[in-house]
Amino acid sequence: MKVSSLVKVRRKKIVPVFFACDDKYTIYMMVTMKSLIENASPDRNYRLHVLHTDITYKNQMIVKSLETENCKIEFNDVREQMLKIEKKISLRDYYSSATYYRAFIAEMFPQYEKVAYIDSDTVLLKDIAKFYDYDLQDNYIAGIRDQIVSQVDVYGEYVEKVLGISREAYFNAGVVLINCKQFRKEKVLDKFVDLLNLYSFVVAQDQDYLNIICKNKVLWIDGKWNVQMVGNPFCDEKDYALIHYNLAAKPWHYKDCRNAEYFWKYAKMTPGYKQLMNVLENFTEEDASKDEKYGKNLYNLAIEETNKEDNFYNVFGDLSGRSTSRITILKKIEQYEKEGRFDEDVEDDPPAPVLMPEDIDYLHKSIKDKLKRQYAYRMAGWFLNTLIRKHQFIIKDIKGIENYQNLKTGAIITCNHFSPLDSFAMHITYKKANHSRNRRFYRIIKEGNYTGFPGFYGLLMRNCDTLPLSSNKTTMKKFMKAVDKLLQKGNFVLIYPEQSMWWNYRKPKPIKKGGFIFAVNNNVPVLPCFITMEDSQYKDGEGFPVQKYTIHVSAPIYPDKNKTRAENIKEMMEKHTEVWKNIYEETYGVPLTYTCDEE
Repeated sequence: MKVSSLVKVRRKKIVPVFFACDDKYTIYMMVTMKSLIENASPDRNYRLHVLHTDITYKNQMIVKSLETENCKIEFNDVREQMLKIEKKISLRDYYSSATYYRAFIAEMFPQYEKVAYIDSDTVLLKDIAKFYDYDLQDNYIAGIRDQIVSQVDVYGEYVEKVLGISREAYFNAGVVLINCKQFRKEKVLDKFVDLLNLYSFVVAQDQDYLNIICKNKVLWIDGKWNVQMVGNPFCDEKDYALIHYNLAAKPWHYKDCRNAEYFWKYAKMTPGYKQLMNVLENFTEEDASKDEKYGKNLYNLAIEETNKEDNFYNVFGDLSGRSTSRITILKKIEQYEKEGRFDEDVEDDPPAPVLMPEDIDYLHKSIKDKLKRQYAYRMAGWFLNTLIRKHQFIIKDIKGIENYQNLKTGAIITCNHFSPLDSFAMHITYKKANHSRNRRFYRIIKEGNYTGFPGFYGLLMRNCDTLPLSSNKTTMKKFMKAVDKLLQKGNFVLIYPEQSMWWNYRKPKPIKKGGFIFAVNNNVPVLPCFITMEDSQYKDGEGFPVQKYTIHVSAPIYPDKNKTRAENIKEMMEKHTEVWKNIYEETYGVPLTYTCDEE
């Protein structure tokens, strides 16, 4: 009788290792790969990914000749990703666009929760799997302090005064362990691109961006895994696990390069050995003087950036925990103010369908519409109470509520527009005025807000007494008739006369006349409301202080029956502008000025 048995085959764990390279650098990358392969454990499988845009098929085949049974090499073209940001990327001296490739890894390779990334000017003396096996927990990255930054005052001062990072907490990005899971969760690629838009770092380029984004999210590991040849190593030579021939310290340029023997040991095992020797033999004194010039240039750039009044840290401060996309918005607001583009939104709306006449009943007469309205307001109340409970929405005070309470007719309500939540503040003000239920509070919104928002926000936008604008002329005629009717029945209609929303912008912007036309046509007042803000102790979801609102309700501005329509509109707008200006200057204690006037 034969006895059969099941043999369990233990599946080897995969170690993904990434390189960023261009065609001309493949001969150096092969040395790094060969050193990795020679020190690889037979108990693991290694996947070596090469991120590139221009490596020829011929060179790819030469590199792949290094493959072994458990070390496979794959080339991944990142051209499509680079096209999206290439105009925003600055390059200098030793740096090529390849240095930016590592930012794409997490999004391009969703199958990996973490990966090792190493530069192609390195050699491994120990198994890279031991580096890969560090537990990242919720850190974005694992790295080793940059030797030159921690040891040379000029560079130390640069990272402290320009980046706002301690010189002892600045990592060298040439050898890192990337937490892809956290990169995806925290949208690190988006933050990286936002920072490219925000500021151009010229000293360490992408390494500076990564250090800012990953600040306080770094797992510091043994310095033996990135022994840099510029500066003094953090460990003894007997403990070296990875040697990094960084900056100008290249063994293929200088015969006296420190620890060059390790490089040439593995270089001899690659198909590019003769070519590497040729590079060494043909490196001239003129080339060496260029290296020296580049080094001085880097040194001077660091000093120049440190001494700039408008360097990154002086302008933006500490970005830890703060949304880079929101910082980009603030920068855009600053630019728009300089250019006087007050009526333009700084945040792009998603594409949305055109609102057609048959798609809306502005007066919500049907039973179905009324039920939807009731449900939507219950949901809005729950949402607002949640925000208040979590200190994400704070009203400090409402001043002048009697001006709202004393209204005997319908009215156009105005408010400065600085947040999607400011309409909640105005609705609370309406409720505090305690008008009867028959005098409802309506708000005019943009077309895209009505037709483009899905889910919960779409429910609120379509059913909480909103009056959407439309790019369709027939729908707009329907809209204007509805607004007239609502005002004549004694209702209140909120309009944002600035036309644009600028996030947490404290100044009043120039106003448009649309709301005043409605007021004059229907012989109702405009009730000017202006919300001022101050930082609270709480942070919002993007790392900025939650604002405490004070809502200022001013005296209503009435049309004068003895004046023409045009005269009324002009005079009411002038009075309104003066009211907002006075509230701003009295609250903040500064005169209202705009940078476009200074320009």
